[in-house]
Amino acid sequence: MSDAQTLKEEIKTRYGQAALQAQKQERRSCCGTGTVLQAGQLDSITGNLYSDHEAATLPHDAVAASLGCGNPTALAKIAPGETVLDLGSGGGIDVLLSAQRVGPTGKVYGLDMTDEMLMLARANQAQAGVTNVEFLKGDIEHIPLPDNSVDLIISNCVINLSPDKEVVLAEAFRVLKPGGRLAVSDIVVRGEIPQEIQRNIELWVGCVAGALEEQEYIANLRRAGFEGVSIEPTRVYTAADARDLFEGTALDLDAIAPIVDGKFISGFVRATKPEASQAACCSTSCCS
Repeated sequence: MSDAQTLKEEIKTRYGQAALQAQKQERRSCCGTGTVLQAGQLDSITGNLYSDHEAATLPHDAVAASLGCGNPTALAKIAPGETVLDLGSGGGIDVLLSAQRVGPTGKVYGLDMTDEMLMLARANQAQAGVTNVEFLKGDIEHIPLPDNSVDLIISNCVINLSPDKEVVLAEAFRVLKPGGRLAVSDIVVRGEIPQEIQRNIELWVGCVAGALEEQEYIANLRRAGFEGVSIEPTRVYTAADARDLFEGTALDLDAIAPIVDGKFISGFVRATKPEASQAACCSTSCCS
């Protein structure tokens, strides 16, 4: 089995367990090392991302299974009638919130590769009585939707888990309509981080080691064809946060925490697929 396949299997296992734990009313820090959180305890990455009002409109299990690093639905512009795709939709929290925004004339797809999460998401959809939603099984490197079919792509701390992010971004570009937007929350690195973090598969599964450096992320988006690329920090993680994130690993926390202080952020990543080119327009005889 290749390293990429091994990583995917580890991710499926971890997030499958998280879906089952959410149904047992347990809350885990999946962007850290999977530690069970006590009642009322907040994780430095996943805590306090959704308002009480947002949570009150959703099934409890959708909120409990939320393992993201941001709230893309609060930051993205989502209009009635639009088609939205959530990459790595998990228990469905961002899909269900987006469905409220696009309304009955819109459609929201949730894409996930983990059977347990898909079962949980579909149960949450049924409980919420939402009909303008469809959950799809698949990898974010191979999106099962046609070219030019989506107005907006959101994602919540998932793209950084992929071992082939350039393919993910190329696929996102493919399925977006001309003028379509990418608006994702993700873990991003600012500056260099130690090699032992980059190599640690436990930290890949927990969102951290797989994070792209900020300028590399921007360059990858531009290479995929996107324009208007920006990354807005929404949380910056301190040395104390790093201790929580890396607890339970073999890393020397006293040595590592100060080095990574301020290096990991939750960022809101924006980019746009250009409108149809003038050349394409002329090929259809719409210009002289």
